[in-house]
Amino acid sequence: MFRLTMLLVVFATASLRAQTPSTPAPATPSAIPLFKATMPGGVYEVAVRNIISVSKHEYLVDAAARVTEVNIDTTGSLLVRFYYIEPATPSLPSGLGASAVEKAQQYLQQAGDKTGVDAWKKVVKNYPTTTHARTVEYRVAAKEDLEKVFKAAEESFRMQKEKQVKVE
Repeated sequence: MFRLTMLLVVFATASLRAQTPSTPAPATPSAIPLFKATMPGGVYEVAVRNIISVSKHEYLVDAAARVTEVNIDTTGSLLVRFYYIEPATPSLPSGLGASAVEKAQQYLQQAGDKTGVDAWKKVVKNYPTTTHARTVEYRVAAKEDLEKVFKAAEESFRMQKEKQVKVE
C-alpha cells in the first residue's frame, strides 16, 4: 500500500510539472497600431486603421475669439477635437481702438480672477448651443502644442503607423 501511495505522488508531481511551463510566456505586444494623445484632461486612443481624416483649421467665434482646431475623424461614431483658443484681436489703428481692445481683455482677465473661472483656459460648453454629441474635446494651452498633435496625427494617418504625442 505504501508503494502504491508513493507511486501516485510521483505521477501526480510529474503530471503537474508537465502542465506548468518552465518559463513564462512573453507578453504579446498589441497587434493594432494606435494613435495615442496624452493630454492634461485625459487620454485619447484610436486604431490607426480607423482614422479616415485629419484636419486643422481656424475660425472666429462671435468676432471675440479665434479658434485653431484639429479634428480626427474615424470610422466609429466619435469625433475628437483638439483646440487652442485666443482672443480675436482685429487689426485696428493704434490709439483709441487698440486701447479699447486691450482694456476689454484686461476686464475679461479681471473677471476671471474674481470668479475663479478663467474662460480662456478651459473647455467651455453652453448646452445645447455648444455641446456636440459624440465629440471628445481637448483644449491646449499653446498653439505649439496643437501643432504637435496635428503633426503626430497626420503622420500616423498618412504612414499608417503607431504614433504617440504627449502634451503637458
